[in-house]
Amino acid sequence: MTVIAGIGFTAPWLLLGLLALPVLWLLLRAVPPAPRRVAFPGVSLLLGLRDDDSISDRTPWWLLLLRMLAVAAAIIGLAGPVLNPRTGQGGSGPLLFVLDGSWAGADDWPKRIAVLDTQLEQAARDGRPVAVLNLTAPQPVAFQPASALRARLPGLLPAPWQPDTQAGLDAISASDRTFDSHWLGDGLEYAGRADLLQALQARGAVTVFQSDQPVLGLRPAGFQDGAVQLTALRAGQTTAQTETLLAMGPDPSGTTRVLARAELTFDAGADQAQAALALPSELRARVTRFVVDGTRSAGAVTLSDDSLRRREVALITGQRQREGLELLSPLHYLTQVLSPTAEFVQGTILEVVPANPDVIVLADVVALGDGERAALTDWIERGGLLLRFAGPRMAASPLGREAEDPLLPVRLRGGGRTVGGAMSWGEAKTLAPFPETSPFYGLQPRDEVTVSSQVLAQPDPDLADRVIAALSDGTPLVTRKPLGLGQVVLFHVTADAEWSSLPLSGLFVEMLDRLAVSSAAKTPQAVALEGTTWRPLRVLDAFGQLRDAGTLPGVAGADLISAPLGPRLPPGVYETENRRIARNVLGPDAALIPANWPGSVPLRGFDLAPQQAIGGLLLALALLLLMADIIAALALGGRLPMRQKGLAVLLLALAWPAVPSHAQDADRFALDATSELALAHVLTGDARIDATAQAGLLGLSDTLYFRTTVEPSQPIGVDLERDELAFFPLLYWPITPDQPQPSDAAYARLNAYLRSGGMILFDTRDGDIARAGGQGPNGRALQRLAAPLDIPPLEVMPDDHVLTRTFYLLQDAPGRHAARDIWVEAAPPDAEQIEGMPFRNLNDGVTPVVIGGNDWASAWAIDRDGAAMYPVGRGFAGERQRELAYRFGVNLIMHVLTGNYKSDQVHVPALLDRLGQ
Repeated sequence: MTVIAGIGFTAPWLLLGLLALPVLWLLLRAVPPAPRRVAFPGVSLLLGLRDDDSISDRTPWWLLLLRMLAVAAAIIGLAGPVLNPRTGQGGSGPLLFVLDGSWAGADDWPKRIAVLDTQLEQAARDGRPVAVLNLTAPQPVAFQPASALRARLPGLLPAPWQPDTQAGLDAISASDRTFDSHWLGDGLEYAGRADLLQALQARGAVTVFQSDQPVLGLRPAGFQDGAVQLTALRAGQTTAQTETLLAMGPDPSGTTRVLARAELTFDAGADQAQAALALPSELRARVTRFVVDGTRSAGAVTLSDDSLRRREVALITGQRQREGLELLSPLHYLTQVLSPTAEFVQGTILEVVPANPDVIVLADVVALGDGERAALTDWIERGGLLLRFAGPRMAASPLGREAEDPLLPVRLRGGGRTVGGAMSWGEAKTLAPFPETSPFYGLQPRDEVTVSSQVLAQPDPDLADRVIAALSDGTPLVTRKPLGLGQVVLFHVTADAEWSSLPLSGLFVEMLDRLAVSSAAKTPQAVALEGTTWRPLRVLDAFGQLRDAGTLPGVAGADLISAPLGPRLPPGVYETENRRIARNVLGPDAALIPANWPGSVPLRGFDLAPQQAIGGLLLALALLLLMADIIAALALGGRLPMRQKGLAVLLLALAWPAVPSHAQDADRFALDATSELALAHVLTGDARIDATAQAGLLGLSDTLYFRTTVEPSQPIGVDLERDELAFFPLLYWPITPDQPQPSDAAYARLNAYLRSGGMILFDTRDGDIARAGGQGPNGRALQRLAAPLDIPPLEVMPDDHVLTRTFYLLQDAPGRHAARDIWVEAAPPDAEQIEGMPFRNLNDGVTPVVIGGNDWASAWAIDRDGAAMYPVGRGFAGERQRELAYRFGVNLIMHVLTGNYKSDQVHVPALLDRLGQ
């Protein structure tokens, strides 16, 4: 492309035709206009007459100018002029697009894709083969036509980890071609970037495109001084800045809400800011993540785990506490170990069990009343952990001698075992390595930990299965057994240093941590998790959205702490049987360093004006000028009567193209949308799909008008980029594979619409071949379009959902297809079945989204005569399916307008009668 005076030309050689304009000017001046012929009856009649109208023997200058402009417009238009041309992309060789593709660029990812699409369009115009190297998911560099790569842009997404520069170097080294490179950077410095830049410069010219938007991040949350401590980082901005932090978590109904807010201010020139959030323990336990408000990035999210949830522990001893002798108490060491990470519950057994603590510790407690035993047993069976320590009282007691005590994991032998006694060991014993079945597996026994006394376990057949720690001679040291949903654990030594040095060692703290007696005050060391396997519970995507981990494989404990994030270890929450650890994008010592590019590398921003071809406009202008020339020539030659001159001017005015107005009359739109209830559909850009959606909502509106008291007006197509959404109770959104991604402003309006009670019906229209939101093209498009939306957890619509009975009693929700996978907001986990009601007591809200693929609009669609536009099924069965589709639509609108009123108990008799129960 050649750029002249800021305008690019795809065929600049045609501009040579402008040199012929002076010659054309001379030729036109030499040719006079056609003479005007007048028939006279006689020459004598002309005597004495004077002709007031003179006819020029030359073409008027203004007509010459008109013709010159017409020819010039045609020449320039054929030369292919382009406004805002892309300069600096010349060349015909291969072009490689390098993307950092990390979480740091997720916040403005649509802008990056738009820039990439524009550059691919230019590469296609220049005929250059292209390739894309995404550093977070590197693939071999394979050059191909730009048009083929543009079709894959919707599936190009960032990843919530750092770029893999070594894999990028390997991909570049595997290619034997020379090429230019356009690097779309995320704005952060990372290891290996300089080496990768050097490798690219060795292959050709490198141009860097980078946003000037600052990058925000959050370090993992900590707990100190009774408050949650949060540290935010930033890169790319030095002025003062204030951000809002949100604490997100489920409310009592199970719906994720904002539980607390905190303001956080960056001082001018500072790259860190701190905030403290004081929350009650009950509310703190609900928090699942902290996010920077308004930022769609995994780095601006920090997930919470057990480090913020303070476990409640009840400590009970068999000795009477004596004032001034606290150091001799069996609970002294336990108190010192647990006080930084747990909250203590005081009282007797019968007083602490109703408080439902996480752990109850009995230190050398033997005598238990029947009421205390029953209360403890019931508490353990409901999931409690009873941790017992031996002592002189247990050694001298007949407890668990003849038969196994329910509150002990094994039977005990009388007398105990003591160095220097009748059963002297000769010397204190050390610990044996922990077996693989033990929760302590992976911990390294210390040589300084010795045991001088203990209570012994009877060698019963199931003893080996209950031993989780033993001494070097095989004697059981710690035993465990399950009881209902809980468990009982016994340390065969005292909780103080009287019988062993275990309570004085760091190993004791790690063992209590593995038993989930305490919450981790900070992320443990990798060596402390050796031998454990952690399964992913929820993982983060690059946009900071939490999703279920699905079938992702487990992660070794050491890798969970020390391995870098990647496809095999995405950021998220990982758990074992009784503990959770969050692996966040940023670590506790992380820093955000802005990328520093060499001065020799051209650096450009993402705010590029789109290229616009104006050749067609200039050719249209040339045609209009030629039409004006014809009318003027006819008028000058006397061939255009006066009464037709006005008509010619009118035709010329009508032929002038009207300037299109993209700004819709907001007042008229609001009036049309609010004068009567109107259903709306999202405009997809596909004329056929949009027409089907309009006809479908028209058919549903007519059905509502004839069958209910709802009287909707004409459906309205909604442009997400400019139209107000709050006027409509329901948005029908048909999904197409190539649907463009809405802007950030559009997503902000959509999220506000969902939060204010609106509903979106997503229809992938592929229920005959794929599941809603599955792996088909429409399903992938739905995942891409819905990722930035604030959508609650979803589930397949249960049989007792209120949508099945708001107006009609339904079992299915077919459309043109009859797939059964209809997704709605998940019911709270504590939804109960009230006696006498055929349905669960669900929450009172309206599900904000319904997702399916049954192509409901095609089943509802009618033409101007009210006839169905598309066939549904065959024969009577097909018409029955269409009727059920209309009924589902009626139920959907009634649910939006009335909520879950059909869950009220007043409707139970009528529902039972209709159900035949």
